[in-house]
Amino acid sequence: MQPTPDQRQDPSQVPPHAPLTEYYERDRQRYVVDLFNKTAQHYDTIESLFLKGGLLYRRMSMKFAGIKPGMKVLDVATGTGAVARGAARLVGDSGRVFGCDPSPGMLAQAKKVFKGPLTHGVGDALPFQSEQFDFVTMGIALRHVSSLKDTFGQYLRVLKPGGKVWILEGHVPKNKLGHDITKWVWAKLIPGMTLVSTGSKEAKLLMDYYWDTVEKCVPPETIVEAMQNAGFEDVKYRVVVPGAFCEYTGTRPPA
Repeated sequence: MQPTPDQRQDPSQVPPHAPLTEYYERDRQRYVVDLFNKTAQHYDTIESLFLKGGLLYRRMSMKFAGIKPGMKVLDVATGTGAVARGAARLVGDSGRVFGCDPSPGMLAQAKKVFKGPLTHGVGDALPFQSEQFDFVTMGIALRHVSSLKDTFGQYLRVLKPGGKVWILEGHVPKNKLGHDITKWVWAKLIPGMTLVSTGSKEAKLLMDYYWDTVEKCVPPETIVEAMQNAGFEDVKYRVVVPGAFCEYTGTRPPA
């Protein structure tokens, strides 16, 4: 589902960041899907630059957030299945994990390593019935949705009463020194390492875009407010790796 012109301009939709016109003119979602399609084959190589540490961290963090055996989980923007694989280990044979992503290229890569059901779709228009899941997860992709308001409304809708959402996102320190160090790592070092390890200019572009969207992302307070306005309770935000990752969690009110 492509965002309408009104959604692109209506501040009440709470876009995750202002348009980055150096990458695209108007249709951000089409640009993002095309970029991920072109780089899907390199995504796990990029993950290897971090010694696969992100895979272990995601699983540990989701366990801490409350994913348990037997649960039914939806992983939005599943990519190559990093979060979905971790969730599948946590829910065990008695549970089930569903993956959803707008990029056919990413879904094709996910199928190689993830055996659960995979569906084409976007976070702000999920192709699932209401009150289906105990948990909704999203790893490092909130910046790519068209509307935080619509996305969190969809997460609330598909969760069962009492269900929980867990979101992992990029983090930029507020102080100047922390910001400058983070920018050097994510805007210079990692894109350069990506180009060397993959030989792909598109993969480097993906990491360039990664940093720009993280740096331009709305502040955590705006995300927390959007989650609360959607109807989530007990909304929490915490920095888990300064200069790298932060977490957002919230709970759908019980019936």
